[in-house]
Amino acid sequence: MKMLLLVNETDFQVQLSEFSFERRFDERGAIEWMQENWSKSFMFSALYAALVFGGQHHMKTRAKLNLRVPLVLWSLSLAVFSIIGAVRTGSYMFHILSSCGFKHSICDQSFYIGPVSKFWAYAFVLSKAPELGDTVFIVLRKQKLIFLHWYHHITVLLYSWYSYKDMVAGGGWFMTMNYSVHALMYSYYAARAAGLRVPRPFAVLITSAQIAQMGMGLTVSGLVYSWMQQGNCHSHLDNITWATLMYLSYLLLFSNFFYHTYVRCHAKTTKTD
Repeated sequence: MKMLLLVNETDFQVQLSEFSFERRFDERGAIEWMQENWSKSFMFSALYAALVFGGQHHMKTRAKLNLRVPLVLWSLSLAVFSIIGAVRTGSYMFHILSSCGFKHSICDQSFYIGPVSKFWAYAFVLSKAPELGDTVFIVLRKQKLIFLHWYHHITVLLYSWYSYKDMVAGGGWFMTMNYSVHALMYSYYAARAAGLRVPRPFAVLITSAQIAQMGMGLTVSGLVYSWMQQGNCHSHLDNITWATLMYLSYLLLFSNFFYHTYVRCHAKTTKTD
């Protein structure tokens, strides 16, 4: 690895260690491609919805598939990807926080073009398309498909592509939090798919982390709006509005899921015992 210095538009220096593939990554080309093609996320979303609900109809009269090995490999691949992404973006965010403070970590746009983070920012938004494949296993295994699952997949894809093209403030927090939560979530899925017994508190921890992520997402969106008025936090009112609505809906849906899965269900079990 090679030690590099980045001087961003706010004249501070961040020293980070890059792998060669991260250093060679053309972030300007990536941003330009997304500016021209971000609307294709609507096509992916529409195709996803058609395949999901069409697939459910197709599977109604057919036996469910096992798919244990493919599911283990799929979940394990996404777990490894998310863990590495969380470590790399987390290292960049730590440098920003320790060097320039909390406000700068939210408002600075260097996350999209800085060492280390630039590659993983683009990898993050692109990964939201293949992540739609999660639902294929649910459909083919004839498991219950809840609204939260497919709604979350579609809206994250749309918002991620929509936001990356404008390099809006808050992206570093949004992406790093998502990488971190997914590192836990896909590791859990991989272990369960492999037949390992995972303690129930780990599942509770994951959903709690998701709820905390949504709360922090709302907080960051609110701060971006407030600091944008001062002219030093780049974003757009439309983006902040969509981010707020998205994170608020996630907060309500994940909280509802937590209550019905862990609180109400536990209360019923205790009462039965």
